[in-house]
Amino acid sequence: MASLTVRQLDDRLKKLLRLRAARNGRSVEDEVRTILRAAADEGAPGPLEASAPPREARSAAPPAVRRVLLIIGGGIAAYKSLDLIRRLKERGLAVRCILTKAAERFVTPLSAGAIVGERVFTDLFDPAHEFDVGHIRLAREPDLVVVAPATADLMAKLAGGHADDLATAVLLATTAKVLLAPAMNPRMWANKATQRNLAQLAADGFRFVGPNEGEMAEAGESGTGRMAEPLEIAAAIDKLLTLGHALDGVRVLVTSGPTYEPIDPVRYIANRSSGKQGHAIAAAAAAAGAEVTLVSGPVNLPDPPGVTVAHVESARDMLEAVERALPADVAIFAAAVADWRVANASAQKIKKAAGKAVPALAFAENPDILATIAHRKAQRPRLVIGFAAETENVAANARAKRAAKGCDWILANDVSPQTGIMGGDSNTVALITANGAESWPPQSKDDVAAMLIARIADALKADT
Repeated sequence: MASLTVRQLDDRLKKLLRLRAARNGRSVEDEVRTILRAAADEGAPGPLEASAPPREARSAAPPAVRRVLLIIGGGIAAYKSLDLIRRLKERGLAVRCILTKAAERFVTPLSAGAIVGERVFTDLFDPAHEFDVGHIRLAREPDLVVVAPATADLMAKLAGGHADDLATAVLLATTAKVLLAPAMNPRMWANKATQRNLAQLAADGFRFVGPNEGEMAEAGESGTGRMAEPLEIAAAIDKLLTLGHALDGVRVLVTSGPTYEPIDPVRYIANRSSGKQGHAIAAAAAAAGAEVTLVSGPVNLPDPPGVTVAHVESARDMLEAVERALPADVAIFAAAVADWRVANASAQKIKKAAGKAVPALAFAENPDILATIAHRKAQRPRLVIGFAAETENVAANARAKRAAKGCDWILANDVSPQTGIMGGDSNTVALITANGAESWPPQSKDDVAAMLIARIADALKADT
């Protein structure tokens, strides 16, 4: 009889053998002997297939079900995560759960497992799970990883790339989107180290929900640091999962930020645009699976993850970069481009001298990037979207701009100083299309971006 080793078996049989051996507490070789002995008995069931699958396999979700891995950190807000599990299961999501050692001080694996409906994972070195590198499997299976509560310690470890327990090892190994729900004392949240870690995590592509402002668990403590409520987190999860593949295969071009038009090597003409809305749109498009090119004027923002970025300064530079980025399926012009530039910028710094007249600046009109792309005969994107930043007659001016520029949609907003929109974190827009105007509620610029990307996905789907 020819010899047969485990290495010669196909991968499927080897996996079944390892799973059965681990469940029965035997080595793979001993498990093979047991199976062969059972097979020798007349009427014995099939050696592998008759074996009941392990608990993880029994509870595995069908492929169509979206999978969420919930990591519960060690904070008093951990009790809310039990309600979050219930909310997610109500939505038909398959949920798995990891508890950190600190989290076990607040909720037990038994209570979390009872709501999840399967075992809860706690130990990176669990012999019953790690025989086939279980933490890598946990990292690869989910469509989304959620950390709630995300404590200051967990955020610091993530920002530094640590992987010294099951939770951090999974977070370092996963390629899925990660949503953090921070929760900590207000002074810890405001600490420079925490804010530094927050900025790093944002630059690395982590998403956030909360923290909220309010009373803390400690008597007499209040401020920003409360974990977002379970329904808020569930809504953020819904949004990320819905957008996950909405723009797969779509090429999106976005402009963002101000332009700088030089007067001389030191001075320039600019505007108050921060680029936050354009960058949020680029990030949301990338999160939805699009291939995104962002043409950005000078901003104090990190490049969105997963986005190709071209950094420019002037309006003419921006137009050149936009044209190089074509073809695209969708073009979104969120940049606040200067309408004029100095016709003859000085090659040297203009000096002030006593008795010398104030220099006269002659202006020239800048190229109209939105109109240029919207009126292209060749390589015009299927959907061209502009922004109308107005201070009066917002809807009327936006409708006129849409007609004059030849674009498909315009997002209009009131940027009067009292609104705080220009340079702020929130926005209130109206979507102007050929079918009329639609007012959107006041919301964060991230939420405006997500809402716009969802509408774009619907429009492209209807157009196919």
